[in-house]
Amino acid sequence: MKSSELKSHLAKNKLCLGSWITFTDPSVAELQAKAGFDWLAVDMEHSPITLDIAQDLIRVIALHDVCPLVRVPANDPTIIKRVLDAGAGGVIVPMINSRSQAEDAVAAVKYPPAGKRSVGISRAQGFGPEFQDYVKRANDETIVIVQIEHKDAVSDVDAILAVKGVDAFIVGPYDLSGSMGIPGQLDDPQVQKALIKVAAAGKKAGVAAGIHVVYPEPDRVKDRFNEGYSLIAYGVDFIFLGESSREGVRIVRKAKA
Repeated sequence: MKSSELKSHLAKNKLCLGSWITFTDPSVAELQAKAGFDWLAVDMEHSPITLDIAQDLIRVIALHDVCPLVRVPANDPTIIKRVLDAGAGGVIVPMINSRSQAEDAVAAVKYPPAGKRSVGISRAQGFGPEFQDYVKRANDETIVIVQIEHKDAVSDVDAILAVKGVDAFIVGPYDLSGSMGIPGQLDDPQVQKALIKVAAAGKKAGVAAGIHVVYPEPDRVKDRFNEGYSLIAYGVDFIFLGESSREGVRIVRKAKA
């Protein structure tokens, strides 16, 4: 799925199923890309993935007709510019807590006059020959996803989601709970109330709602979609590996006993 197709699906609230990549080995990205996901997010915020590694992962993902997204480590125009030049179809920007921060993220993604992205030649532009074509379509096709993951973001969520150029948001319940002083307590009424408010704001603004179903439970994905979430991250590479390994060992040891 190309970024333009993913963007169209987001606008229509179709299910856009993806997953999270934290391992640096391109073989892991290749395995994930062959699984049938619509998109895969290369996580540069909570992993050892560097820019050069990210470019290799982006290349492998794109070769399998899956949209490569990158969660950048911060709302930094230099980092955003570099991952887009590396070929990312869009960015997931963490800790967007105000309208102005959302505007900054969009401006970093868009070429002038719509934004402030620096114009250069790299992999995304075909190392030169595809420059004109890329620049012509980049502003329309590149995806901007903001993360709502702080109590301040919840307070300003209507203004954040009203920013032109924001294609979707992903709630971050773990950081959200941390900002409330109750890290990891996702069932706490404060967290649940905030999530309900954010979901309602997304529906009101017509912006695609995203969430991460961290543990690979298909029924939970169905529940989240029925709740109005269309951008759904299913699992993460280390969870898939760990859960499968532990379950296999459990079954084998139980059979031996």
